[in-house]
Formats: sequence, C-alpha cells, structure tokens
Amino acid sequence: MPYITIEGGQMTTEQKQQLIERMTNVASEIMKVPSEFYITTIKELSDENIGIGGKTIDKIKEEYKKKH
Repeated sequence: MPYITIEGGQMTTEQKQQLIERMTNVASEIMKVPSEFYITTIKELSDENIGIGGKTIDKIKEEYKKKH
C-alpha cells in the first residue's frame, strides 16, 4: 500500500481534506494504483518547532509582517 506523509504547519480541517484528496488522486494517477489503497497522514508542526536559516517560523512570520 502506498503511504503519503505530509509535514507542515497547522491547517484547517478543510485544508487537510483537500490536501489528502488531491495528493491521493495525483499519486494514484501517476503510479497507476487505485486511490483506495493509499494511506495518507498529516503531521502538523507548530511554527516554533520549525526553523529555517537558524530562525523559527514564528519569528520569520513576525519579521515579514513588520516589513510588509
């Protein structure tokens, strides 16, 4: 059974549903495996648990908002 894992920031229930549906459909089409066989998980990470360039995402967002 194909297994899709998505890791990212917090999402709404609707966003999760759309992401699971679309990722499954695209993978099914490309791999020629029926969508019923896919397992998909979403791991939500809070912004303070993800870092880019030595800064947490919450700090990056804060800096971005100040500039824009």
